[in-house]
Amino acid sequence: MTLFRSIATVGSWTMMSRVLGFARDMLIANVIGAGLIADAFFVAFKFPNFFRRLFAEGAFNAAFVPLFAGRLTTDGRDAAIKFAGEVASVLGTILLVLSVAAILTMPWLMVAIAPGFVDAPEKFDLTVDLTRITFPYLMFMALVALMGGMLNSLQRFAATAAAPIVLNIVLISVLLGIRSGVLPHPGLGLAWGVAGAGLAQLLWIVYACKRADILFVLPRPRLTPNVRRLLILMAPALLGAGVVQVNVVIDVILASTLREGSVSFLYYADRVNQLPLGVVGVAVGITLLPLLTRQLRSGDLNAAQNSQNRAIEFALTLTVPAAAALVAIPGPIVTVLFQRGAFDPAAAEATAGALAAFALGLPAYVLIKALTPGYFAREDTKTPVKIAVVAMIGNVVMALALMQVLAHVGIALATALSAWMNAGALGIILVRRGHLTFDNRLKRIVPRLLLASATMAAAVWWGAGFLAEPLAADEVRRIIALAALITAGGALFAALAVVTGAVRMKDLRAAVSRRA
Repeated sequence: MTLFRSIATVGSWTMMSRVLGFARDMLIANVIGAGLIADAFFVAFKFPNFFRRLFAEGAFNAAFVPLFAGRLTTDGRDAAIKFAGEVASVLGTILLVLSVAAILTMPWLMVAIAPGFVDAPEKFDLTVDLTRITFPYLMFMALVALMGGMLNSLQRFAATAAAPIVLNIVLISVLLGIRSGVLPHPGLGLAWGVAGAGLAQLLWIVYACKRADILFVLPRPRLTPNVRRLLILMAPALLGAGVVQVNVVIDVILASTLREGSVSFLYYADRVNQLPLGVVGVAVGITLLPLLTRQLRSGDLNAAQNSQNRAIEFALTLTVPAAAALVAIPGPIVTVLFQRGAFDPAAAEATAGALAAFALGLPAYVLIKALTPGYFAREDTKTPVKIAVVAMIGNVVMALALMQVLAHVGIALATALSAWMNAGALGIILVRRGHLTFDNRLKRIVPRLLLASATMAAAVWWGAGFLAEPLAADEVRRIIALAALITAGGALFAALAVVTGAVRMKDLRAAVSRRA
């Protein structure tokens, strides 16, 4: 399967998940808005997600997938499955202990994670209760990440990419129950929904592994030589993933000190920004790492260079125009998606400002996903850590300075700028080491892509002014106006991309061809 087809498989399932995620977030905005309960739930949801991304997805995948894929290539399927079982047993034990400790000490942890809530006892107590309920989600998702990595190494991407759809379906069902009055407390209902969705995703991925005949049996937890090797590789990656996730926690900590609703404004803005980031960034990162690992293990350096260039090309082709559009018309997008029920115009305006700031860093977020496999596939988990530490320090310094003037928008802008620091450093070091050489095709495409995106952004900005009246009218007219604006913008970009040569039809045909 070509890189493009692999990315398309993951991206299509992720797109479906993100669309359902939008439906979920629109319901959350409608039911609980951007006040006390919303702030409490979003912190409760972010806390286990922080550890999930830290342990289960970030550091773990960076170390596990190359080792599993390498063992699969050199020692065969049975040896690789045995290795996965050993890892699952140790990882599960560690996370079980962590989860119990976190649940018992949650009030003290919450003082650190959301210090601004301490002065609001009702919000603080609710956040502690909700986080205790959501925290088991971490345990379930760790095992999902492990088994998903096994499936990805076998080029079976669909089941893992589809797993987040389960979360959205469960939470949408819970929200419909809350709105109809079946579930009395929205915060508690959503928290239990998160925990239940984690279990449902685990059952889904277990079934997929069983169908692929790679389901392992859990042995007694032991630090075998193979597991120790994994932990050694995970240590720097864990620190690196921790740095990235600390940025997320810092945003929450700083936002909790601002006016009520700031945590929610950043959450809703980030959810819109996560659509192209999730669809493209996740797909590129998931598919590129096992592919690069196999190519480097077989000594095919030219193929590895080509895969790296095509991943960068694909990432930029989709994220640069998306970022340009989000910066040009954040207001209409947020208004149509969220402004209804408990989510008022003031909340929409505050969220739109954060969305524009986040979107400035969108290409950088995805480039990080496309560049880090160049290190991890070579079992270099230390260099990205050093880069991430510098970027984190930059994020904190910039956020503290910018929030004094721009409030929550300053926090989002600092996140975007630090992402560019991270992506730039990753690329420069790969080039200096000779692991990345930008080919003529990529050099030709990038300036043309920037020109087409800038022209499209100017056009949709003008179009938003022209359609100001329907965009401010009733909900149906707003939706129609925004849909027309986005469709026109997309068609204009597609035409400009072909005319300028940013996209060539023969390249598209080659990308989707099975023989490519």
